[in-house]
Amino acid sequence: MLLEKVIKKRFETETVQNVHIAKATAMFQGVQLSVRCFVVDGVLIDTGAKSLEKEFAAFFQQQDIDQVVITHFHEDHTGCAAYLQRKMGLPVYMNEPMIDYCRQKADYLLYRKIFWGKRDPFAARPLGATFSSRRAVWDVIPTPGHSIDHVVFLNRETGQLFSGDLYCQEKTKVILRDENIPAIIASLQHVLTYDFGDVFCAHSGHIPNGRAALQRKLNYSLELQGNIIDLYEKGTPPKQIQAMLFPKKYPIVFFSRREWDSLHIVRSVIQEYEAKQAS
Repeated sequence: MLLEKVIKKRFETETVQNVHIAKATAMFQGVQLSVRCFVVDGVLIDTGAKSLEKEFAAFFQQQDIDQVVITHFHEDHTGCAAYLQRKMGLPVYMNEPMIDYCRQKADYLLYRKIFWGKRDPFAARPLGATFSSRRAVWDVIPTPGHSIDHVVFLNRETGQLFSGDLYCQEKTKVILRDENIPAIIASLQHVLTYDFGDVFCAHSGHIPNGRAALQRKLNYSLELQGNIIDLYEKGTPPKQIQAMLFPKKYPIVFFSRREWDSLHIVRSVIQEYEAKQAS
């Protein structure tokens, strides 16, 4: 693909608290997207993007990996899963709802293929409620909202939480069309019932005292939801609510042809509110 040749790429690695981290960044026309994968206790969490398979593969080959677990099906988290199965013979596990989808050829918008490449099909096995690594038992915690299959992984031995895309940033300004803010709020509330400390986020990296960070995100999300509902009850149209609460314009909105947009935040809150009013 011609545009792939003009994407600027950066790849970095580091180790934090015995967690080996690989970070890949793709940059094009003012849009910069990064994603991480993590290796700890023989477990690889998420696989990185197909567009950076060469760089990720070199990282994988340096690690001691027994198994691969995936937080959700998006291509920046599953892009190298086929490589890990085919070339390294590793078992790959993910939440069941999107296993069949990932067995098929990639089906997502062009801009995502430009940044993250075209994910090859792979055959994952379903995750259970827990799994074991060499020295720990892990909780697999369902956290839908960002995607229907999203889960996070809690290492009971270390108290480290690997949060996929549940956190990303404290103050969410744009989301994907299919995301659901009330579901994300419920997922944050659920995760905060567990005992954990540091968080490892696929996009923000290592977050010391991650529990406090997730609590701040929950507080912000609840306040935002309340503001949207208050304005809607006063008769304010969704696009006007968007203009009032999210005045800044982000390059990803236009580059993605509004697959990413703050309007999706407003609409997801209103849809949930209307459903509750009708019930």
